Amino acid sequence: MYQDTIAAISTPIGEGGIGIVRLSGTEARPIAQRLFPKPLADRRLVYGHITDPENGEVVDEVLVAYMEAPHTYTREDIVEIDCHGGPLPLQRILELTLRYGARLANPGEFTLRAFLNGRIDLAQAESVLDVVQAKTQASLRLAVQGLAGKLSEPIKEVRGDLMEILAYLTARIDFPEDEVEEQDISEPLQKAQLTLQDLIANADAGIVYRQGVRTAIVGRPNVGKSSLLNRLLRQSRAIVTTTPGTTRDTLEEVVNLKGVPFLLIDTAGIIDSRDEVEVLAVERSRKAIEQADFVLFVLDSSEPLTDSDKQLIDLLAEKTVLVAANKCDLPPQAENNELPWPQVWTSALTGEGLTDLENGMVNSVLGGRVITSDTSLVTNPRHKEALLRAKEHLDQAQTAIAESLPDDFVTIDLTAALNALGEITGETVTEELLETIFSQFCIGK
Repeated sequence: MYQDTIAAISTPIGEGGIGIVRLSGTEARPIAQRLFPKPLADRRLVYGHITDPENGEVVDEVLVAYMEAPHTYTREDIVEIDCHGGPLPLQRILELTLRYGARLANPGEFTLRAFLNGRIDLAQAESVLDVVQAKTQASLRLAVQGLAGKLSEPIKEVRGDLMEILAYLTARIDFPEDEVEEQDISEPLQKAQLTLQDLIANADAGIVYRQGVRTAIVGRPNVGKSSLLNRLLRQSRAIVTTTPGTTRDTLEEVVNLKGVPFLLIDTAGIIDSRDEVEVLAVERSRKAIEQADFVLFVLDSSEPLTDSDKQLIDLLAEKTVLVAANKCDLPPQAENNELPWPQVWTSALTGEGLTDLENGMVNSVLGGRVITSDTSLVTNPRHKEALLRAKEHLDQAQTAIAESLPDDFVTIDLTAALNALGEITGETVTEELLETIFSQFCIGK
């Protein structure tokens, strides 16, 4: 299957100045030359026209680049046809490449071939998708670091150390009658544990930067939820009136706070009502709370806690919550010291406390971690899960050593840890996992 020459449109479908049809494989150049008769030289951009060989019809005016293996993205011959970015010329050129021998690429197949041909490891391949889908400058920086192999480096170093330990223990097991020079394996094993521990410790923060934070803005009617949303967005996105219950449906917008993408969900106030529309709105609000990673609980600081506030407090018991004590421009009527969550005093009307609110939101989701530009971050939940398994097996191996158990017990856990780490970089990956990962890519990448 992976010996076929593949083709795909590698730019978004729609109207644009430029569109690209990409081919990869041994027949990429011959297929392109059927449609583009001018000679193609390695890494030279050639101007001309794509024509239909059957009738000589000119399809489009193009620039064609040929790149010879192995110094290409896939380590195969690649041809890229730069044409005008309309749906029709792109589709016509793609159809011609398929007619003359190419196969339509599967989702992510160009990057999959780059992995299978050894140009990048699996973690780097996944970072390609992260670069494309980055929502903030911070998430883009982390994705580019992953693409450059910054995450792969410590993992490969740990795997190398574990392989040496495993080779030593295997020699002792296989050749018990021979004298195998004694080695201290506890120290390198402990070093590997600490490396994995550091990667796991920052994983939640990395995942936040990559995936963003689904944030429900909740509170009883007329406490200023929509006004706060508008303040955070720096624009009037939600309708705001003095009439309670203006918001009848959830409203979603993304805001970048210190590099963390927050998906803000403005919800209707949760109240008891017989109005059919309000009942539906409250149901959607409850669902938004259930699905939220983080909750911004808005209170009216100029009024004492009401029964509706207390009802929400019970509803949020299992959530990560920051309290926005809104309307601090008015005289406070009650201290909310009994609340179990941190509070920030703010005013959606004047903007007072807005910076403190934004800082509080970021600190809440990052757990107070300070992330510097040179920090190696795990940003993928799959990688975190594999690291946790690897760390658990290393802990069990250390226990076996401490209890003077036979070497076989230690090698079993070392092998399991190596396999778990190999799932990140691709050494022990299954075909099913590869299909799952690359199915998330668009066709043409």
